[in-house]
Amino acid sequence: MIKKIVLSEFAEEIIKKLEAAGYEAYAVGGCVRNSIMEIPVSDYDIAASSIPEETKKVFQGYKIAETGIKHGTVTVMHKGNTAEITTFRTDGRYTDYRHPENVSFTPNLKEDLARRDFTVNAIAFSDSKGIVDIFDGVKDINANTLRCVGDAEKRFEEDALRIMRGLRFMSVYGFKAEEKTAAALHNKKHLLKAISPERINSELCKMLCGKADYLYPVLMEYPDVLGEIIPEIMPCVGFEQKTHYHNLNVWEHTVKAICSTEPIVSLRLAMLFHDLGKPFCFQFYNGEGHFKGHASIRSKICEKRMKELRFDNNTFQSVLALVKRHDMIIKNDNVILKKQLNKYGENLLFDLIKVHIADDMAKAPTAQGRIEEYRSAAEAAKNIICEQECFSLKKLAINGNDIVKMGFKGKEVGAALDYLLNAVINGKIDNNFNSLIEFLVINKEKM
Repeated sequence: MIKKIVLSEFAEEIIKKLEAAGYEAYAVGGCVRNSIMEIPVSDYDIAASSIPEETKKVFQGYKIAETGIKHGTVTVMHKGNTAEITTFRTDGRYTDYRHPENVSFTPNLKEDLARRDFTVNAIAFSDSKGIVDIFDGVKDINANTLRCVGDAEKRFEEDALRIMRGLRFMSVYGFKAEEKTAAALHNKKHLLKAISPERINSELCKMLCGKADYLYPVLMEYPDVLGEIIPEIMPCVGFEQKTHYHNLNVWEHTVKAICSTEPIVSLRLAMLFHDLGKPFCFQFYNGEGHFKGHASIRSKICEKRMKELRFDNNTFQSVLALVKRHDMIIKNDNVILKKQLNKYGENLLFDLIKVHIADDMAKAPTAQGRIEEYRSAAEAAKNIICEQECFSLKKLAINGNDIVKMGFKGKEVGAALDYLLNAVINGKIDNNFNSLIEFLVINKEKM
C-alpha cells in the first residue's frame, strides 16, 4: 500500500503551470522513488511533453538556465527553488558507453520511461494523473528488487556508469539485483573502463557509504566489478591468511572491516585499501602466514589507485595517512597519546583509533582483545583535549620570543621549544612560564 506521494510546493507549481498550458508533466525518477520509500527528497526532476522553447514560454518571469538544452533540459529557478524540466525523449545510438549521439523528443511518456536504467527509477507521478508505473517499479520497490528496464545488458552497454549506480542503489537502499540484472552487472563490468575517473569516484564513494547491512552483500557478491576499478582487489578474493589472527580470507576480512567503521568516505576507503598488499608478499613458515612488507605495498596501491580516480588532495592525504599507519601502536597511555596528538593531530589520531577498532573487529574472535583498549585510548585522548593538557607547542606556556630573549639563536630556538615540550609531555616539568625558564637554564647543556 503506497501512502500519498507529496511533492514539494515548487514541484507542484511547475507541473500545474505546464498542465494549465496544455502539456503533460510529471515528477520522475529519484524523487518519486524516494517518496514511495518514505526517504527525504532533495531534488525534483520533471518530465514534460513541452519542448524547451515551449517550456521557457510557460515560465516567463522565472529565472531559466539552459543546463542541458540539447538533451531537452532546462532548469527553472524561483524564490530559492530549483527544478529541472526535461522533454519526453528517446535516446539515439550510444557509441561511448555513456552518452547518446542524439536525442529525439517524443510526446509519449512511455517511450521516455523506457529509456531509463532501473524500474525503480522509471515511475512518474502527478497529482492529476497519479502514479504512472508502466514497468512495475513500485512492485520492485516493495520487493527490494533492482531490475533493469528492458534488456539489462543493453542498458549497461548504453551507459556503463549504470553498473556503478546499480551497486550504489543496492548499498544505499537495500535492493538486491534480480537474476538477469545481476548477471549483466558481472558480464558488462569491463565497460567501466570507458567511464571517466571522476564519475567512478563519485559512485564508488556513495556506494561505500551505504548502510553496512546493505553494503556487505554488495562487496561480497561483486568484487569482480570493483576489480575493474581497483585490480588489486581480485587477488584478495579467496586468499587464505593462514594465521591465528584471522579466520577470514583477505577479501572477507576487508569487507567486514569496511562495514565495521562509520560511513565516512575516508574511513571506508582506508579499510578498502588497508590489506590489499597482502597477497603480494605472503610467506608461510613456522606454521603461520606472514605478510612482511605489505605496509609498503598497500600504501603504493592506495596512492596509485586514488590518483587514477582523481580524488581531491584532502581525501587523498587523509586516506593515505590512515593506510600507512593503520597498524601503528596505540595504547591507553597519556604520555604516548600526547606524543601522538602532537605528531598526528586530533583528527588523524581519532580516525586511526577507529581504523584499529574496525580492523580488529574483522579478525578472529581470539584476536579482538585490544578493541576495548583502543576505545579507552580514545576516551583518554578526549580527556587530554578537554582538560587542555599540553601536547603541542601552541599550548606550551612559553614561545619563541621568550627563548630568543634568553640568548638562543636560529635553530637553537626550535630545539629549546621541542626540548621543553618533550619534558612537559613526559611529566618532568609543569607547563608554567617560570618553571619552563628555570628548567631550560638548568638543562641548557643537555640539549
